Amino acid sequence: MKRGFKKFDELVNVLESLPTIGKKSAMRLAFYMVMEDSFNALKIAHTIESAVRDIRKCKRCGGLSEDELCHICSDERRDGSMLCIVENAKDILIIEESREFNGKYFVLDSLEDRIDELKSLIKEEGVKEIIFALTPSIANDAVMIFIEDNLKDFDITFTKIAQGVPTGVSLENVDTLSLTKALKDRVKV
Repeated sequence: MKRGFKKFDELVNVLESLPTIGKKSAMRLAFYMVMEDSFNALKIAHTIESAVRDIRKCKRCGGLSEDELCHICSDERRDGSMLCIVENAKDILIIEESREFNGKYFVLDSLEDRIDELKSLIKEEGVKEIIFALTPSIANDAVMIFIEDNLKDFDITFTKIAQGVPTGVSLENVDTLSLTKALKDRVKV
């Protein structure tokens, strides 16, 4: 049945195309924007347009930036001897939220194309430790081995973030691989 709300349906379809937004949520959001708070909807539209226009990849690390270099790469107070390798720019935002890491970052994206950039960054910053903050998988284990092999001429310590049982999760809800890693990598208390 054709409803005759072409523009509303287009808005619902666009919202539904976003990750984690289903049809019902898209309809609720569209209705709210159109009927309840059109001023905020226009503000959202303007903010999205501005972000898409002005945010790009940092030339050095590959993270989000509004300038040639992001605020992390250009911050001289950051510890350049520690380099955290992540899968995507979103991972940087997540790690930064923890406020536990004061080093710099490198986004993998396409590893074969960026290995020379990684080597240059290591020389420029005087990197002494590379921390792999990658999703645990056999493919990422291969990536870590590839990077270690390509950087064997540097005096670098390689580490990876810990894996195991998340805080607040009961053992019955932990997958077998995570539990196995947690038992294998246990620490003294």
